[in-house]
Amino acid sequence: MAAKKYTYVWISFIVLIFGILVIPSIIARLKSGAVVTSDRLSIPNNSGALSFLTLNGEKRKVPSFSFYNQDSLMISEKDYKNKVYVVEFFFTTCPTICPVMSKNLVYVQNTIKDVENFGIASFSINPVNDTPKVLKEYAQQYGIESLDWHLLSGPLEEVFTLANEGFNIFAQQVPNAPGGFEHAGMFALVDKQGYLRSRVDPFGNPIIYYRGAIDHEIGVNDHGETDQIEALIVDIKKLLEE
Repeated sequence: MAAKKYTYVWISFIVLIFGILVIPSIIARLKSGAVVTSDRLSIPNNSGALSFLTLNGEKRKVPSFSFYNQDSLMISEKDYKNKVYVVEFFFTTCPTICPVMSKNLVYVQNTIKDVENFGIASFSINPVNDTPKVLKEYAQQYGIESLDWHLLSGPLEEVFTLANEGFNIFAQQVPNAPGGFEHAGMFALVDKQGYLRSRVDPFGNPIIYYRGAIDHEIGVNDHGETDQIEALIVDIKKLLEE
């Protein structure tokens, strides 16, 4: 009985120490919002290998596409073979997030200069307006200079299928929305073999896409979410070395 009573005393002591040292820390993090804001898309740069995105146990690959670019050249996924590239969906008359996304990608372009096996694919979700001529003017306006940065335009349904089903990046025509369209401000990262890749969070889950609609110079939006442009650049360089 004495030994059993002694054990109970030790258990009570351990519980007391836990309450004194750990619980206040948890409460403080909850009050400060640290638990909430430290989500999967806010992770710092990590040094591990990039994850493959999978669907039904299979690695997800960029589906076939074929659209005209700003120089009226037909570009397909084959033109990105053996290249690491970033994918976005945008439109030139977008009054909200697209200018920020384009500015961020120009920063990426200028950071990764003179690299032959790196490119960017920008798919317009407003092809009726975004003709090659319009896309060319947009490229000049934003300082898009890379020969491997193609601004692409094609049949609307094909673009929406590529966005929503091929990449699972939301894009839709919404008449009442600013500019008449809504889309996610995310960047997808593709490796040299055409597979979708991303870094992982502390629990080993792929973050899937990178935030592209937060101004990199500001670094944070009104919701407290941070941009991921530097993380994207780090991961591009990882894939270039593979």
